[in-house]
Amino acid sequence: MRWEDERQSDNVEDRRGQGGGFGGVSMRRGGIGIGAILLALVGGWLFGINPLEILGLIGGIDGGPVAQAPAPSASGQHGASPTDPGGRFVSTVLASTEDTWAEVFRQGGAKYRPPRLVMFSGATQTACGLGQSAAGPFYCQEDETVYIDLGFFQMLQQRFKAPGDFAQAYVVAHEVGHHVQNLLGTMKKVQSQRQRMSERQNNPLSVRLELQADCYAGIWARQSQQAKGWLEEGDVEEGLNAASQIGDDMMQKRSKGTVVPDAFTHGSSKQRVHWFRIGMESRQLSDCDTFARTEP
Repeated sequence: MRWEDERQSDNVEDRRGQGGGFGGVSMRRGGIGIGAILLALVGGWLFGINPLEILGLIGGIDGGPVAQAPAPSASGQHGASPTDPGGRFVSTVLASTEDTWAEVFRQGGAKYRPPRLVMFSGATQTACGLGQSAAGPFYCQEDETVYIDLGFFQMLQQRFKAPGDFAQAYVVAHEVGHHVQNLLGTMKKVQSQRQRMSERQNNPLSVRLELQADCYAGIWARQSQQAKGWLEEGDVEEGLNAASQIGDDMMQKRSKGTVVPDAFTHGSSKQRVHWFRIGMESRQLSDCDTFARTEP
């Protein structure tokens, strides 16, 4: 990706180095993300716990009212552009999602309200409770903020065999996809449905929500490329590989050597790649209606 000379977002707060330490997750309702699902899946398969039970502990999907984002702390750097390569990269990708979704919402006759993004190390306070690095990147609905410890990208490359700038950009775009779901009211509808469903019925609903965030990431990929022409040969393949490597079936094979489709909460590798491609090829937001179908 040729990202170095592109605009950085003003909606970034840098809390790295302000404390934390690794460990378990202590996040109340309202937080959801790639890392949270990975933690639930791995923990569930290793210890025989239903992943939804873990997701309930670390936040799940909140259908309550969206709180206003709290003012940044005096020690934060909200509005100040990061100067290190990793921080600059994430800020640049966030800026491109702002441009993409502002245009999509404008075409639909609405105004896009961008999320904040907080970079942290170890642990940090959120409106969804204490967020920790072990959860990976996540979106907190209650303060409309994406939280990310950039160390996750190293794990993405080494443990999940998904290297490359575009693979990392896909992760950010996926979390912003959850913000779009929040703005469109999808999360609130899902929470309402979940309250009327059994635990087993909740798994497919979680899959649909996550696949839609993948599809929205694909929309960003297509529109940002049309606007900037910043993708290079192999970049799209990096994104597709990342989607594939963190599919539920791949994760299950790594942890237990077997695949249990009923335990899927994020979608199979084939599904994730499919919906990312749908987003990249879409002409309207409704093309990402994973709640109508989740094929293949």
